[in-house]
Amino acid sequence: MTDPKKLNRWRHHWQDEVDAAYLYRALAQMESSPDRRTLYERLAGVEDRHARMWEKIFAEHEVPLPAARPSLKARLQARLARRFGSGLLLRLLLMEEGAEVKKYLALHRDSAPGSAKSAALTLAQESVQHAADLRELSESPSEPWHRTESGDILRNVVYGFNDGLTANFGLVAGLIGGDVSHYAVLLSGMAGTAADALSMGSSGYLAAVSQREVYEHEIAMEKEEIALMPELEAEELALIYQAKGLEEEKARQLAAQVMEDPETVLQEMIKEELKIGEAATSPLNEGLITGLSTAVGAFIPVAPFVVWDIGTAIWISFVLSMAAHFGVGAARSLFTGRGIFRSGWDMFLVGFGVAAFSYFFGDLVVRWFVGFQAP
Repeated sequence: MTDPKKLNRWRHHWQDEVDAAYLYRALAQMESSPDRRTLYERLAGVEDRHARMWEKIFAEHEVPLPAARPSLKARLQARLARRFGSGLLLRLLLMEEGAEVKKYLALHRDSAPGSAKSAALTLAQESVQHAADLRELSESPSEPWHRTESGDILRNVVYGFNDGLTANFGLVAGLIGGDVSHYAVLLSGMAGTAADALSMGSSGYLAAVSQREVYEHEIAMEKEEIALMPELEAEELALIYQAKGLEEEKARQLAAQVMEDPETVLQEMIKEELKIGEAATSPLNEGLITGLSTAVGAFIPVAPFVVWDIGTAIWISFVLSMAAHFGVGAARSLFTGRGIFRSGWDMFLVGFGVAAFSYFFGDLVVRWFVGFQAP
């Protein structure tokens, strides 16, 4: 009989292939370019074949599988892509294909001779090709369908919310451990919400400004190089085109044609060499988005104290905060590639650990202070 742990890993691989086919088809539906739509549909077909390979392996071991359906995580990713753009989903699939190469090579290395070992090698090889296809698609930031800015904004929202929630939940738990009054918890919690939001918002703003300044410096240097060393830049551009698959002579001709217009060659080098894309939003908007998402997360542990008495508010704050920790952990899985439940549970434990430590720390500080003040 096959090891149950091995079967669970195989089921995970099978579900990954089912999800990938579903997501490639979602990308195809969002794509306006016929060539790219065809590529995504072809990749979806290959993922279908991968899923059937696993189904055959399970059939050989007389282990039933449920009907092939996309997971909740895959459905959420597709919905976010439809709402915020396909760039985020494209990047996630690229990460997943890269991870699959390692997983399938490890499976091939560790498996006993048989269908699973043979399938793992085939799957690893085809995942390498898929990653190469996706990397080629995602390298050009000037194309609208490639842009990942919306994904970066969504990431800022999730991580800002998480930072505010965890920090202020710990603050409220510490105050409760110190046995302070309802008013003190509410005042401190509201002050913490404001401080967290301003801190994260200003950090997001300054980070965006710094990144913009770095990009502007790099572009200015590139512009100067084009003016002072046009022959060298033409050679570099020709090499870039060759790396993309053009023959040497055609690459040189295209580079010479592009070099005739300084503005065109600057834009081409920004895209191909510096890999700098169009900014998603202004630094001010970046700071506002990060700050507001932090404020929302930070207010959750405090909100019950606005409405209820301290005894009731403590328990409602705990329940809401722990549920929010699980939810934000699940949301983080959309960027990390981990399972929704596992990521949510990990974040739940982090939130619980922060609250427990802060509670006992607050209690310890008060006890120490009282003992210090005693005659």
